[in-house]
Amino acid sequence: MTLLRPWQWPSRITERLRRQALWAYAAAFAIVNVLIFCLPGAQAQSAGGATATGKPSPTLKILALGDSLTAGYNLPNGQSVPDHLARLLATSPVIRDNHLTVAMTNGGLSGDTSAGGLARLDWMLTDRPDLVIIELGANDALRGLSPDDTRLNLIAIIQTLQDAKIGILLTGMLAPPNVYSKDDMTEFNGIYPELAAEFGVQLYPFFLEGVAGNPALLQKDGMHPTEKGTEEIARRLLPDVEKAVQDVIDQRGKS
Repeated sequence: MTLLRPWQWPSRITERLRRQALWAYAAAFAIVNVLIFCLPGAQAQSAGGATATGKPSPTLKILALGDSLTAGYNLPNGQSVPDHLARLLATSPVIRDNHLTVAMTNGGLSGDTSAGGLARLDWMLTDRPDLVIIELGANDALRGLSPDDTRLNLIAIIQTLQDAKIGILLTGMLAPPNVYSKDDMTEFNGIYPELAAEFGVQLYPFFLEGVAGNPALLQKDGMHPTEKGTEEIARRLLPDVEKAVQDVIDQRGKS
């Protein structure tokens, strides 16, 4: 008896076997999919951040735009102010009660000035945040840059965000006493409350409140917060961030 190789089978037999193979593959694929979607928790896992109704939770995007104080200079990953804020917001009533999830972007860049923050602003807004926390100006003061320039840069940032209908939380900075003249120091320190009033934006008066001047919460350089320092900043900042988030939610409801 002579065995025929597959390529020697009559064409009708070959076509029938091919159809049978296709049907077997389709049946196996259907069975696998039924098993996957019927497994307990499979749908919830694929939803990722779903509400009780099974719908994905709306995401509120927050961008922290700043310098080394925001970036988490010389700290382990996950210990910056934005990191602490994200964890605090995850259990915040304003987030929970509105069935939201938070996506926090750390836009801190060590050494950045207000001019640097302005220069990279458009790129930082490509992901379209709902709220921007502005923390800029510390390096302007340390370098003795013109308070007028700092003011103009912050104005440009605020106007860009307002034109894009993005929420703003402006955090203030105080000039060190050994850099500016008395007049320039007064002018610099007045920038933040004056801009907040002029443009109607929310102000957290001093980003380093409760940490500046406290050796227990500062690194050896006396300027950058430790892990406990960034945690303290985030704790103090949280109520203002929650208020800014609620304002964003209210504006969403009006649009």
